[in-house]
Amino acid sequence: MTEMPYSGVPLAVFVGLTLVVGGGAAVMTGRAIAATWRPAWQLAAACLGLGAADRFLAYALFDGPLFSLPGYLLDTGALLAIGYAAWRCYRAANMVRQYPWLYRRAGPWGYRPKRDESADSRPAA
Repeated sequence: MTEMPYSGVPLAVFVGLTLVVGGGAAVMTGRAIAATWRPAWQLAAACLGLGAADRFLAYALFDGPLFSLPGYLLDTGALLAIGYAAWRCYRAANMVRQYPWLYRRAGPWGYRPKRDESADSRPAA
């Protein structure tokens, strides 16, 4: 099997361990942090630990390098991107659900303020 550049593990291990298993943990972490209305920087701190756990599992289960800074940064970056996408999606859903008179959905990751329709129909003074 060919190894992934900078990671030190085969592509199948990276996809299975980092993206599927670690990505699932990152999604749950992002949702939990968004559900408790905490800021995104706390997600970044949690993903640092998830990246370290992913490196350890790659080392323990698949003989990957344990202390590989490029591999750690690659794994942590992927987990952070997945976790942030989940955080943003869940935060937008929370804002629209909690404040339906103020916000409406604007795509899967966003929300925007509602405009006052009655103010738009009034003639200009």
